[in-house]
Amino acid sequence: MNSPRYRPAGLLAAWRGRRVLLDGDEGEGALDAWLVCDERAELMPRIRRAATGLGLTAAVASYEAAGVAIRPSPVRHTSHPTYGYVIETAGARAVWAPEFWEFPEWAAGADLMFADAAGWDRPIRFAGGVGGHACVLEVARAARERGVRRLILAHIGRPSIRALDRGDRPPFGEWGVEGRTYRLTPGDNPVAV
Repeated sequence: MNSPRYRPAGLLAAWRGRRVLLDGDEGEGALDAWLVCDERAELMPRIRRAATGLGLTAAVASYEAAGVAIRPSPVRHTSHPTYGYVIETAGARAVWAPEFWEFPEWAAGADLMFADAAGWDRPIRFAGGVGGHACVLEVARAARERGVRRLILAHIGRPSIRALDRGDRPPFGEWGVEGRTYRLTPGDNPVAV
């Protein structure tokens, strides 16, 4: 996303020597896979070049190793297919859904969810009515109602940046912080994201 303050939203999942990048715009260090939510996104040319430089192909795909499965699930965002991801271990589930128009029902009950925060108090509608971005206030309400245990607001757009600058806080969840490690700890197989 073209943000005046933040790098494009991305998530690095790391566990037992594995490293998988979801979205983002730069691969740092060795990666086992680079998964994307939208193969037609404006950043894809840059992502493809960076992935190729690491010997990878950036794509919507699944990845499974060492007790962790990462699988794409569809989201309603624009006029072409787009996805979020479920990261599952034997005892916990995280969701990466940085862009959507409607809250994805498959995210219900997630232990940890990274969600769209482009709009603050009203959704952002794309030209021609082909989708857009949900707003933080709606995402927070929907996540709470659907039993998401911890909500991290990512893909922070200009309306949300203005809310942040005013000191506004979401009614549920927290603003994502670049470089922060969030732990999904299911028993003896911790996953850092």
